Order: sequence, then C-alpha cells, then structure tokens
Amino acid sequence: MWWFQQGLCFLPAALVIWTVASFICAYITAVVLRHVDPLLPYISDTGTMAPERCVFGIMLDVSSFLGIATVYVRYKQVEGLIDDDETKLQRLNLLGLVLGWTSSFGMCVVANFQKTTIFSMHLVGAVLTFGVGALYILFQTVISHFMQPLIHSKTTYRVRIGIGLWTLGSIISMFISSVIMYSSLPGVDVPRKLHWIPGEPGYVAHIVSTVSEWSLAFSFISFFLTYIRDFQKINLRAVAVLQSSHLYDCHHGGIASPHQSRTSETSPLLAGTT
Repeated sequence: MWWFQQGLCFLPAALVIWTVASFICAYITAVVLRHVDPLLPYISDTGTMAPERCVFGIMLDVSSFLGIATVYVRYKQVEGLIDDDETKLQRLNLLGLVLGWTSSFGMCVVANFQKTTIFSMHLVGAVLTFGVGALYILFQTVISHFMQPLIHSKTTYRVRIGIGLWTLGSIISMFISSVIMYSSLPGVDVPRKLHWIPGEPGYVAHIVSTVSEWSLAFSFISFFLTYIRDFQKINLRAVAVLQSSHLYDCHHGGIASPHQSRTSETSPLLAGTT
C-alpha cells in the first residue's frame, strides 16, 4: 500500500499540492502574458487579469473545499483521541474547527473578489484566510501541546511551533512593509499598480511585502503537511438511516422491496474511526 492510500492522508497532501499548483499556474500565465512583473508580484496580482483570474478562482475554490474537509477530519480525529472529561481540549478543538472553516471560506473570498475590482472585499478575504488561519495554527499547536507525548511525539509539536513562528514573522513583516509602502506612495492607487520599476519610491518596501506574502502563504499551507502522518491513522464513514422502504408520501401497497430489512448503509465520509 502506498503512503497516500493509508487512511485519509491524501486530503492534506492534495490541499498542499493543489494550492501550490494554483499559485504556480496563475503566476506563469500572468508573467507570460506580461500582466505582472516576473520578480515577485503579489499572489493576488497574478489572479487579477483574465484569463489567469479564472483559473486562479476555480483552483482556489477547490483548495477551499479541500481545506474545509481537512479541518473537519482533524476535528473528528482530535475528538476521538481525547477523553470526554477533557473540557478544555474539547472547546479548543471546536474553536479550531470554526477558525479553520472561516479561513477556508476566506480563501473563496480572495479568489472571487479581485483586488482591482472590490479591494475592500479582497482585503476581508485575505484577513480571514491568513489572519484567522494564523489563529487556527495557534489553536492546533496548543492542542498538540496538550496531546504530546502521550498521543503524538514532541517532534510534531515542535515542528508546528516552528511553522507558527514562521507564520507570525511573515505577518509582522508584511504588515510593516505594507504600511511603509503605502506611506511612500501618497495619491497612488496601489491596489491597481501591477508593474514596478526598480528604484522608484516604495519599491524596496514593495519587494519586502511581496516576499512576506509568499512566505506567509507557504508557511500556512506547510502547516497542513504535519497532518499527513496523523491522517494515515483515521478513516471516516457516513451512516444512512432509512425512514421507510419506499419514497412515497403515504403508505404504498405492493410487493415488498428486497432491501426493506436493510436500515442503514455506510460509506467512508462522516463518522470517524481512528
């Protein structure tokens, strides 16, 4: 059996690979069509003009769905591993689920509201994706702290701390450089500025800001790589409870269905086993 066939580890792997592919596809298309400069444009700039914005939007929508699924599996796994009397961990786990889903929704907003079209909504989506996403990383790292070394190793916990610090550093760097960049360009419509000339006012701050944004994006999706080994040890299933042997609104006479005695069906979706 290949590693990606074990449990549900294909989910975080697919999330990371697909999201990186969406960045790369949008970047290559935007650069080839000369819509952005080759040297470190903002990720959002590579998804601003057609046709790359269409590909960028579709691919990030898929990433959002994969993120929702991955966050839910993580929630079910932690729920199954902790005891019922561990109220603190249960609350942290539930809050982590809400934060993770909110961050995934923010990815949809970023993908479908381009910065040159509705900048305010794009900014809201970015805050939801990366700001709330950073809180999700924090909550999951705290949960890992309480679960190690009994449930998983200290190495996993330390790796998650490292990625959390990487994310925090990227956020701080991006915020400071963005403030400096905007203050250096009074009267300039920065969200619509897709081309930069070396040496012009705000150029250095712009480069630092774009590097920080790419660093933030990769730190965020790298966190999900730490789920791969964990997800090799979990499967989910759904249980369908049939209320009747037919689909009529009232009693229907006739030959009994050969499946009348079967009251449930299962498929690997919702009810977790670890």
